[in-house]
Amino acid sequence: MRTLWAGVFGVAIMVSTARAQTVNVWPGVAPGSEHWTQQERVIENTPLGTVIFNVVTPTLTAYLPDKSKATGTGIILAPGGAFVALAIDLEANTLARSLQQHGIAAFVLKYRIVEKRGDGIPQMDMDTAGRYGIADGIQAIKVVRQHAAEWGISPARVGFMGFSAGAMVTSGTVLQQDSAGRPNFAGLIYGAPFGVMPAIPHHLPPLFLAWAQDDAIARDFAARFYDALVKSGQRPEAHMYSAGGHGFGLKQQGTSSDHWIDDFYNWLDAQGLTKK
Repeated sequence: MRTLWAGVFGVAIMVSTARAQTVNVWPGVAPGSEHWTQQERVIENTPLGTVIFNVVTPTLTAYLPDKSKATGTGIILAPGGAFVALAIDLEANTLARSLQQHGIAAFVLKYRIVEKRGDGIPQMDMDTAGRYGIADGIQAIKVVRQHAAEWGISPARVGFMGFSAGAMVTSGTVLQQDSAGRPNFAGLIYGAPFGVMPAIPHHLPPLFLAWAQDDAIARDFAARFYDALVKSGQRPEAHMYSAGGHGFGLKQQGTSSDHWIDDFYNWLDAQGLTKK
């Protein structure tokens, strides 16, 4: 049992709005939550922007670049929130618009989380709490690849990026048994498997990891995951910044972590993912 503070305080019907489209991740009720009765809540104008609670129906919102700028690369974004909330602005929507401007299609994943019943972050087993989000993440990759032609991306250039608890979701998509269902590349930002360390398969896709040394929440988990990857023969790109704390997202704090997004774009470029 473990308590985490992960960036927050204590059908397929399609909707089009200003080049953003939202689709349901599952064709019907998401498996495993058939009897959930909680009502989704959206709270705006928090210190972290918009925060979402009690997600029962997972969705993907697509931010598609202009065709003239499109690179054919797409990235699914999973925000954090300790599996009881989603910091959807800080760790997804803002970044999605940045990726969109760089010609990269972004897909914001609103994944299932545990019902919020009181103040703060409850005591819970992270592997149990995270299994719904991981299932949604794996399914989201299938949905994006199914829509690849429609959304102007290559099914062989579908990435996944998560923050804090969303990075644990990302790790679940990368480490899944079905190698063909894994993302083609992935980024884990101040997060990793927060429970039992999963087995590390061989021949994983390229991975980008970033965290801050003064992050008391995710630092040890991120370092543990990095060590496990290296021990298994992987060569992840890893950036450990001197300062930035937990949940830095795209904040400008005057710390070295402010530049993680530049390092990420440079890494994408080195992978050949920023050009058509």
